[in-house]
Amino acid sequence: MVKYFVLPAIVAMGLAAGATASQAKPGGCIKGAVVGGTAGHFLHHHAVLGAIAGCAYGIHRRHEYNRHLREEKEHEMAPRH
Repeated sequence: MVKYFVLPAIVAMGLAAGATASQAKPGGCIKGAVVGGTAGHFLHHHAVLGAIAGCAYGIHRRHEYNRHLREEKEHEMAPRH
């Protein structure tokens, strides 16, 4: 019974966070682990697996963000003809 209320709440929070994600830096391991652990706890009590997956995803997103910033900086510094 709780799953029918928790899952839509998690989806709604994810969509709300996704709407503002372009304005903030990705969090990395800690934020990903918190979100993944919370989601894993409510979905079949796998908080540790959720935290591990969230941490890995957070690191991945942070590296993508940093790579994007580097490429933008290199593009701005490239000589224009």
